[in-house]
Amino acid sequence: MMVLVQLMVLSAAAQMADYQKAVAKYKKFSTATATVVKTKHNKALKQDRMTSGTLTMKKPDQVSIECEGGKDALIMDGSTFTMVLRGRKHTTTSTGNPQFATFQAVFESILSGAQNGVDLKKFNDLKVTKDGNTVVLTITPETNDKKLKRRIMFSTLILTIDTKTSELKSLRLNERKGGYTDYAFSNFKFK
Repeated sequence: MMVLVQLMVLSAAAQMADYQKAVAKYKKFSTATATVVKTKHNKALKQDRMTSGTLTMKKPDQVSIECEGGKDALIMDGSTFTMVLRGRKHTTTSTGNPQFATFQAVFESILSGAQNGVDLKKFNDLKVTKDGNTVVLTITPETNDKKLKRRIMFSTLILTIDTKTSELKSLRLNERKGGYTDYAFSNFKFK
């Protein structure tokens, strides 16, 4: 049993090392931009809805994914999160919504090149794995608080990072009722 626990600890440490190597490039840059293709899947509809836009990331804690001229957006500005759906704004904070606390910590860690002093291992709802040339970060919100549980919009948030280029490859927001929103990133530019 002790050997199994030791192997699990070593595996987790190796996964974090892979993550730290994958995001080390961000130490050198203050801004990253990319093209994004957003796919919105609703299981009740036959065809997915696809739009395009841009991803902008700025140190220390700003991330913006905007499509359709800002009519659809996912924005992290420090601890404030704004989601714009068909022009309607919805705002929350990482202090009031546990899934966004981990999301914020992950993006701040990425933007700092894993140098911001935040230990991602302390987040019980975060799992880091390596799959080929990508590191996969999966946030699965957990709470026993019924009031908070109703506010959790997503069953999982999955972020993939290319280990060779440090580019974010995708962000997938799986909804509790079975649909999802997938953001695929390309054409990264670091400044």
